[in-house]
Amino acid sequence: MKIYIINYDLRKQRDYDTLYKTIRSYQNYVHVLDSMWMIVSEDGALSIRDHLAKTMDIDDGLIVAQVTGEAAWMKLSDDAFHWLKQNLAIYSAEKRGAPPGSFYRNECLIV
Repeated sequence: MKIYIINYDLRKQRDYDTLYKTIRSYQNYVHVLDSMWMIVSEDGALSIRDHLAKTMDIDDGLIVAQVTGEAAWMKLSDDAFHWLKQNLAIYSAEKRGAPPGSFYRNECLIV
């Protein structure tokens, strides 16, 4: 499984409900910031982008990027913090063959 960041900018017609429903169709997801989600998927970035783009207007912006390196964050919601801690720690440990990094309350660096 791969972890992806989804960032978007809905411009004129802002149909967040439809976009959110499509993002939630992935089994493992979290709404991290206002215009940012993270998902776990076997699909590639191009496939995810195309799937989400079907719910967006022609003038909306979208980026889907795989998380492959270190991550750090602060002052996120408890849901986002716990999702990141669980999913990035698992990904980091699997990728490096080592235990995940140290975690602090709602501040983290995984290397």
